[in-house]
Amino acid sequence: MDKRPILKNKYYLYLTEFFAGMSVMEVELGASRLLAPYFSSSQIVWTIIIGTIMIAMALGNIWGGRSADKDPNPDRLYRRILIAAVWIAAIPLVGKYIILGVSALLIFTVSSNFLIIAAFAACMIIFVFPLFLLGTVTPSLAKYTVENLEENGKIVGTLGAFNTVGSIIGTCLPTFVTIPAVGTAVTFLIFSGILLLLGLIYFFSAKTRRRACAAALAAFLFCSVFGNSGSFAFWEKDLIYEGESVYNYLQVKDTADSVILSSNVLFGVQSVMQKEEGLTGMYYDTAMAAPLMTGKIGSKEPLDMLILGMGSGTYARQCKSYFGDMNIEGVEIDEKITALSRQYFDLPQDVEVTTYDGRAYLQATDGKYDVIMVDAYQDITIPFQMSSREFFSLVKEHLKEGGVMVVNMNMHSAGEGNINDYLTDTIASVFGTVCTADVKGTTNRELFASDNPKIAEVLKSSAAELKDPQLRGAMNDVAGSLSFASGGDFILTDDKAPVELLGIQVIDGLIQTEAAYYKKILQENGIRGLAEQLL
Repeated sequence: MDKRPILKNKYYLYLTEFFAGMSVMEVELGASRLLAPYFSSSQIVWTIIIGTIMIAMALGNIWGGRSADKDPNPDRLYRRILIAAVWIAAIPLVGKYIILGVSALLIFTVSSNFLIIAAFAACMIIFVFPLFLLGTVTPSLAKYTVENLEENGKIVGTLGAFNTVGSIIGTCLPTFVTIPAVGTAVTFLIFSGILLLLGLIYFFSAKTRRRACAAALAAFLFCSVFGNSGSFAFWEKDLIYEGESVYNYLQVKDTADSVILSSNVLFGVQSVMQKEEGLTGMYYDTAMAAPLMTGKIGSKEPLDMLILGMGSGTYARQCKSYFGDMNIEGVEIDEKITALSRQYFDLPQDVEVTTYDGRAYLQATDGKYDVIMVDAYQDITIPFQMSSREFFSLVKEHLKEGGVMVVNMNMHSAGEGNINDYLTDTIASVFGTVCTADVKGTTNRELFASDNPKIAEVLKSSAAELKDPQLRGAMNDVAGSLSFASGGDFILTDDKAPVELLGIQVIDGLIQTEAAYYKKILQENGIRGLAEQLL
């Protein structure tokens, strides 16, 4: 066929390669945000996303090359780009419902590795087809641009360069600009709009396929109007804040008795602030044993505390409320969470929060502390660099004599070699004294570590001097429930820390326990009974 006028020089083809590479990377990043509220943002989910995209691109490369050899018609390529554009635009509109449907189906049929299988199935359904179509771009363009063997190396190299540069921009632009500024849904629409424009310009310049172009444009506009909610976790209502940061999809919910911050974790809740003053009934209460273990509460010298993973600041607020004058510093990697903690969670203004990675902060500071709280673990999204022996050694270096580290381990688990066994043994290889206390009614377990062998005795004596009867009772309960650990062979290091695989074992157990209830209803009452229960 005759070459379209717009393709008489190769620049439009190079632009097509550029924007295709850009869009592929945007979809990859957008996929992580779409899946995070349901499956977490762990390395496991990232592996599934990247693997799925590679499968789609590889298949697209193969099919696109064969198709171009069989019929070297650029119209076919730009028609595929139009289809890909519409599909990507529809992802914010229908993606969450597909995830819900996949999860609902699999939770009754899969007995293990639910998270992995469900995330993979969702990725295959939502993302494979448009990325398969975009995978056909490079081999098709190579066919259209290479006119003789003497210049094929130069042409293919130029196409590769445009694709690479587009991929770089497609990585940076969503991460640093569009997702924080306008959200994931609009980001999908921006990049799908670019692809749509490529196809529209091509076909309108050729004065052909106008009905197809009109249909694609209409579909894009429909998705833009009805898919631009920006809400992925659609089961939550009456939110006072919903938005995205560089690191997280965030929600703030105001209930009758509490304010709740949710993020990219599998089970949503990142931290909670009770509106009524007093103990929270959550792990913050148990963790308040750490300052008492130092023996410095009530002394003339203010206690120095560092919180790694400040979150909404509930722990800092509770410690100040009950223990009075304290020097509290916090480290939080997501500055948006810090801003929300000031706006909605009454984080004290005199608590300084540094936007940084917790471990990197310890490496950069010379500060010494009486208490260091490690509260950076969320479901299976445990940062491995903050779970290793090297990390806990670094924490120990920043503790004063008699200082105490408290770690919030938020997953109960059974069986030898579970995630808590690994964390406990690792910490015991660094500190002389390690003990744990389970938090009643939750999945949390608080671990206390120090080189002072008498922290339990110090806790009891400090608790006896507390004036608040409720706190005194709670601390006596903690003192009575402490379980001391002698250490073992389950050691996490910077070189080997499979924390997410260990975490997923716990998650599978929690999911199956929850699913068993609904499976029983389904067996006894059928689909109608299950629907009545859920609704």
